[in-house]
Formats: sequence, C-alpha cells, structure tokens
Amino acid sequence: MERPGGSCLCGCLSVLALLPALSLAQYGSWPHYPEYFQQPAPEYHRPQVPSDVVKIQLRLAGQKRKHSEGRVEVYYDGQWGTVCDDDFSIHAAHVVCRELGYVEAKSWTPSSSYGKGEGPIWLDNVYCTGNEGTLAACSSNGWGVTDCKHTEDVGVVCSDKRIPGFKFDNSLINNIENMNIQVEDIRIRAILSAYRRRTPVTEGYVEVKEGKTWKQICDRHWTAKNSRVVCGMFGFPGEKSYNAKVYKMFAARKKQRYWPFSMDCTGTEAHISSCRLGPQVSLDPVKNVTCENGLPAVVSCVPGQVFSPDGPSRFRKAYKPEQPLVRLRGGANVGEGRVEVLKNGEWGTVCDDKWDLVSASVVCRELGFGSAKEAITGSRLGQGIGPIHLNEIECTGNEKSIIDCKFNAESQGCNHEEDAGVRCNIPAMGFQKRLRLNGGRNPYEGRVEVLVERNGSLVWGTVCGENWGIVEAMVVCRQLGLGFASNAFQETWYWHGNINANKVVMSGVKCSGTELSLAHCRHDGEDLACPEGGVQHGAGVACSETAPDLVLSAEMVQQSTYLEDRPMFMLQCAMEENCLAASAASTNPTTGYRRLLRFSSQIHNNGQSDFRPKNGRHAWIWHDCHRHYHSMEVFTHYDLLNLNGTKVAEGHKASFCLEDTECEGDIQKSYECANFGEQGITMGCWDMYRHDIDCQWVDITDVPPGDYLFQVVINPNYEVAESDYTNNVMKCRTRYDGHRIWMYNCHIGGSFSEETEKKFEHFSGLINNQLSTR
Repeated sequence: MERPGGSCLCGCLSVLALLPALSLAQYGSWPHYPEYFQQPAPEYHRPQVPSDVVKIQLRLAGQKRKHSEGRVEVYYDGQWGTVCDDDFSIHAAHVVCRELGYVEAKSWTPSSSYGKGEGPIWLDNVYCTGNEGTLAACSSNGWGVTDCKHTEDVGVVCSDKRIPGFKFDNSLINNIENMNIQVEDIRIRAILSAYRRRTPVTEGYVEVKEGKTWKQICDRHWTAKNSRVVCGMFGFPGEKSYNAKVYKMFAARKKQRYWPFSMDCTGTEAHISSCRLGPQVSLDPVKNVTCENGLPAVVSCVPGQVFSPDGPSRFRKAYKPEQPLVRLRGGANVGEGRVEVLKNGEWGTVCDDKWDLVSASVVCRELGFGSAKEAITGSRLGQGIGPIHLNEIECTGNEKSIIDCKFNAESQGCNHEEDAGVRCNIPAMGFQKRLRLNGGRNPYEGRVEVLVERNGSLVWGTVCGENWGIVEAMVVCRQLGLGFASNAFQETWYWHGNINANKVVMSGVKCSGTELSLAHCRHDGEDLACPEGGVQHGAGVACSETAPDLVLSAEMVQQSTYLEDRPMFMLQCAMEENCLAASAASTNPTTGYRRLLRFSSQIHNNGQSDFRPKNGRHAWIWHDCHRHYHSMEVFTHYDLLNLNGTKVAEGHKASFCLEDTECEGDIQKSYECANFGEQGITMGCWDMYRHDIDCQWVDITDVPPGDYLFQVVINPNYEVAESDYTNNVMKCRTRYDGHRIWMYNCHIGGSFSEETEKKFEHFSGLINNQLSTR
C-alpha cells in the first residue's frame, strides 16, 4: 500500500481421558522423560555465624505483590522494627533473602515502597559483603542508632526459589510474637485411594518439608482458615469438610512424624509465609509421634469448574472463564493476565494503585483459581483499551468478587501504563509431563514430542507438521509454561530430537487456542494422516516470554470515513494491486470512475514486544507500481458485510509494509518502509495508514443503498503471534443512502459485553444528531 513520500504501506482422543487413573505421583516412576528431572541439590549449610553476633529473626511485611517480597522487619530485643535504606545494597538483600530461606535476592527497594513500618528502626547504614549468615553480622551504626524515618524503610524482592534443605532456626521461637511461617516446601499428600488416583489431588494430609524430611501438621490448632490458605496455594478457590472418621482410622495404623509448630492464618493470605506461627505442639520427646492425641491435619479443596476431576470428558473442552464480570487478558498461561471488569456493558481495566496480593487473590478465586501468585503492576501484561473502571482497590480477602471491595471509581492520574494484572495459582494437572521440546538451541525451542498411549504402553513421538500453525504452537508453549509462541515450524529436520521419539504419533492437530493441553485439540487419534510423513516433517515451536498485541483505533476509523468518486485513469496502480472490484475491468478507463469508501486506520502495538512480519527480508514482495516492498501479503482485511455477515463488496488491499509512524513518549522509532528498511511495529508505537493512501479503501461502486457492517481484521490468518487476538477485529454500523455514508458505533471486538455488542451491530439508527433513529 502506497504511503505519502514514497513509503508503503473433539471427537478427539485425549491423553488425559485415556489415563484418568494416573496420579501426579505415579508420573515420577515413568522412564520416558529423564531430561525433566534434575539432580538433587546439595544440602544447604548456612555460613558460620560468630558466637558474639546477636540472634535475630526476619520477616517480610507490608503491601506485598508476591509472598517473597516486602518490607524488611527485624525482631530484636523483644520487638519488631525496620531497616533504613541508607547504604543498603543488593549484597545486603542477598543476606536477608538467604536468611529467610530463599536462594537469592532479585532486587531491593528504598523509600518505604511496601508502606511505612512501625516501631524502632533497628538498623541504619547497613553494609554487607553478601557472605554473612545473618543480617546481624553485617556492619551498621549499631542497634537503634539512626537518623532515619519510616519513610526510608527498605524492602527486598527475593527469588521464588527456596534453598533446598533449608531449616528454620527456631531457637527464639518461644519469645517471638507474630513470627511468619518459614518452611522449605509444602504439599497435599493424598491418603485415600480415591484421591490418589485423581488429577489434580484435592484432598489429603498437609505436609511441610523440614530439611530432607516431610512432616505432618498436628490438627489440634488447625482451622478452616488454614485450609483455605493451603488450598489457595495449590490452585483451588475454596475448601470443604471431609470424613474425619476415615482419616482417624488411617492415622491409627501408622506413626506420624509431626512438625513442631501450628499455623495461625486469617484465611485471606495468599501464601502460608504470610500466616503466623501458632502455639508449639507438644510432641513426645522420644518418639516424636504424638500431638496430644491429635491427628494429622487434612485439607479437602474445592477445584474450579475447569479443573474439576469429575469425569475426563470435561477436560476435552477449551478453557472458558466461569465469571462473566471479570476476565483476564494478555497472559501467556491459564490464570494469568491483565485484569478487566465489566461495568455498564463495557470492559475496562484496573489501575495498579494499592494493588496487592490480597486484592489479586480475590480476582483469582472469583475466576475459579486459587490465591494469587503475583499481583502484577505497570501494565507488564500489556496495555488495555477503553476506560479504567477501578482504582485504589482495597480488599479484605473475604470478598466474593472484586466489585465487592472498596475502591475509587475515579481514575484521575491513572493511565493504561498502570494496568493491573495477576498470576494465579492453578492446580498441578501434570500436563507438562506429557509434552517436551527436543533438539533446539535453548529450552524455549525444539521439535514437539508428545506422550501417548499405544497398545497399552506409553510412548513418546512427534507431531505431524502439516497445517501446523501459530495457534497450535501457542497451546504447546502454554502447556510447557514457556510463555507465548514466537514461531511455528512445519519442518524440523535441522533439530535432532530424541531418537526414541522419531515416530509420528499425532496428526491433524487443530486448536482453538484456549486449550489447556495439545491433547485437548482436535486431532486424528490413532488413525494418523501425515502425507509428507517422516520425522523431518515433525512440528516444532519457538516460545517467548512476551508477545506483541495489535489494536486498531476505532475512533480514528469512525472520524475519518468519507466517499470519493475517483476517475479510472487515476487508478492504474490500484488495478495492478487488485484493489478494485471485478466490475472495474469493464469500466471506461477515460470517463469512468469508482466509488470508494475511504478511511484512515491507526494500528497500535500495545503488547510487550515488537510486531515483526513472519517472513524475512528475502521473502518480501516487490511492488513495482508503488516502488516498495510488502512484508506481509495478508496483514488486514477490509470488508463491508450485510447484517447477516455476508460480504457485499470487493476491491480492497490486504498487503502492507509495516513501519513506526509515531511512538509514545520517549520511545524511539525502529522500523521504516523506505530504502528497503526493516519492517515492523515497535511496542508503544503505531502504524498510520492515511485515508488518501492508494488502496486504503473499499470499492462500493456496485453496493446498493442500505444498512451494513464495516469490518477490519488485523493479522487475520494469525501469521504472527500476539498476546490477544480477540481485539484484532473492529466493527462499525454503516448506513449508505447512495450519496452519503455514515459510520457509527465503531468498536473493538471484546470491548463490550455480548449483549451490548449485539445492540451495536443490529441497532438500526445513529445515536447522535447525524441521523435520526427509526
């Protein structure tokens, strides 16, 4: 497309359904995927602490967005206090995180970013080398010697990974109030045979790992609130009662090994590390097997509908959110995305002011997931469109919906660069065990190999690459937890996978893009059909943690639309480009004209990476008439439809060059069409196609007067991966009286509720003074 100045424009066979009796624990004994197991890490030995260093305890407090971050608080001299940010460094942060059982620190934050603490400021001008075994061993001004205020309280962000073999130092536990729980790991161990055979495991003993040993928790001080927190950590929105008599019978058969503490949760915590330690449990000092005649604590969790184990057929269906008032957009994985809420029929975003784990957990549970793993800020999952409905959300954690929380309806001072998002805990379904990538240059790419049942045995094999596309690749990357797909490969002869998986075992794969697993997509089952055949044509993928997200400005289209009667002698290039209807061939080239519906389009990249054409420069097509290259032959579709959705006009351009016309703020342009430059759209930039550019139209010469729908679809064939395809469609109601045209109710797909969109598309009149309603 020419630019000014020379630029251009389930009848399926599910592996899960076949193996309903296999629990996650049983996968551990299969010999088919040794590359997924790592050598056990050596036992952690805390650095030796000099005998003259005072014993302290640490905790992370404040307005957290992850359980592994927060304001650093120190227990010293019988009181909790904070640490000043003066001279604090990443080395000091490493010491703090390791003292709390995390592998390392990712960053640290000054200026009370997690809120102002209370009590004394115990440490100031802290200097650590990073090798100390405790923060108390680092140099400082001395205990309580400071000129700081609580506005300078320091915080840390620790790695999510725990130190293997880490053992909590409980030497001061009897003297400390409000101490956070610190354990290496926690699990639900199914005891009853009915639950051992289920995926996911929803009921069993709660066990914590201390050193190398798994220990039960005495139920003497156990509450339903504790169960709610544990269930939330494992991806379940709620808990329910269980048959205590059965577990009492099982407990009597075997001596238990108990953890010496109890938990005291409020039920609103996103992770047990935010709960407090309860009373110590009285254990038999010799046998360590009793808890005052109590029993091991048991939880029975209620899964969200999509994860319910009640019948394998449920998993064949694509994932659909349960709650229509809240949704997640732009996330790579299930239970992850930008938070959007429905208000007055229109979807809008949430400002990240005061956004924390408690509020994020309300959203996650509302959608049928567990508690929040992370409360995401700063539009890290892409920018939304439309209004910002909620600001300064403050939830208690007990609300059924985010709209029940306290919030500020005014969004002044907020913009879409502050859109809030979540990563929710979801149940362990074992899907990652049934798929792997092999032969790639890094763990994010390779030939796709799947685990299927053949003749009663489980075998690895490849997937036929015929008709393999980016949508199928998206499902693979999601299933493996590797983010989005950046490329889908139909041939992988250059990647040498596992020699024991060279046989094609799956073909005819067709996904909708929302499936939890590749096995949930439509495919041929055991009757394979792979015409090319052979392992060389096995499907492959390349995954990426980020993706672009293109969105068309509906307002720009609506405001710029007009009609032009253009003489045929000015449309020579358009004829060559097939931008006109077929009847143009019989139009008099000197006296004839074509009636064109013209408009401007502005395509924004709201995602987290650049939008690049699928083909490399070697495959771009030279358009001699316009003297430029087109990098995508099918980038958009412009269509005029009748109200039944049938196309009524032809003659428009689909191929484009891609470049940065303008960018937000201080973002630099990276792409331009001129001089065979690199093509694409930088994140935070937009590509502008003006109404007066050749082929930026729809030829409506042969269209009779009437009411129509005007539709623009970006990236219609899904050739390039995006984080959200639902916003690639724009529709407008259109009225044409034979002389004039009106474009109204223009909107992006998915911006409104289904009911509202239907009203927009079938409402016969305008809602302003351009044309009266009928």
